[in-house]
Amino acid sequence: MDDMETSGGNRPILSPGEAAEFAVALFEAPGSYLGYDPVPVLVHEPNAMLRTRRESFRKVYGAIVDRIGEPTLYGGSASGPHIRWRDPERIVLLAGNHHQAQLSVHRTGPLESEEMRIFEWGGAWSADEPHDFDLLPYIWQLDRSGPGEPPPERTGGRMASSLGHFESALTLMLSAWVEQLSVQVGGDWAGFSLTSGVDRGRQIHVSYALGEGLQVSVDDRDGEDSPERASMMRQRGWQSRDRGWWQAEFPEPERAESAEVARLAIAELRARGTREPKDVRARDVSCKDRGELLLPGLGVRH
Repeated sequence: MDDMETSGGNRPILSPGEAAEFAVALFEAPGSYLGYDPVPVLVHEPNAMLRTRRESFRKVYGAIVDRIGEPTLYGGSASGPHIRWRDPERIVLLAGNHHQAQLSVHRTGPLESEEMRIFEWGGAWSADEPHDFDLLPYIWQLDRSGPGEPPPERTGGRMASSLGHFESALTLMLSAWVEQLSVQVGGDWAGFSLTSGVDRGRQIHVSYALGEGLQVSVDDRDGEDSPERASMMRQRGWQSRDRGWWQAEFPEPERAESAEVARLAIAELRARGTREPKDVRARDVSCKDRGELLLPGLGVRH
């Protein structure tokens, strides 16, 4: 580690033990590393599958937590994990993308101010413009009152400008959960329900857990229990009906399955009259009913 400490270089650190040692240095003596570029602690193979990246990152993350403890805020972006050990003075950040994971330390105020600016001023003003959910610094965060201090101000999140953009945001969110969630919180589930102001009382429930995969269901108890309706729902992509709820399950999801869950949810909203994301709310947002789960990159209010 000496060559890196004296030069501030950013050579890859491919050993989980080395990554943990460097995390201790950032955590205990951040002033020596402020202003340096992030240091890679893991490099993924080209075109590595989502689950492969997940298991590679698990080893590094586990080694770091063993040395410096659980983070203040769990989380991730559309590209990879975004985990922080935070106090009012400094943030130790473990962040990743599809190519690598990196460790860095930052002054708290400037980093969070820049992130708030991104959330406040970015985004698409209309359905004709490209969205930027994939560029947000984080799209989900979980605060379980761990060590350190949470930020005093939270972002309002990025709102989708069309149902198409909402579908993209939901796909990114679910793909992020599949890759990132179990590494950070083990077998805990995460989920939420979508409701629409033009179809009051109905819920579309979306959830993920490592042992169960992705699941999506819609309350159809007011629908006919007939072969014709069953055929229509199956044509939309629903797999089975149980006590009036249609559902679809994907036990070993990758990005394609995340996209299918998002397509199913948005198609159901459209079929029942929803035309704008502003009519949609995410409710009962939770990660095993422990802590506060925030979804600033979901595209709808919650």
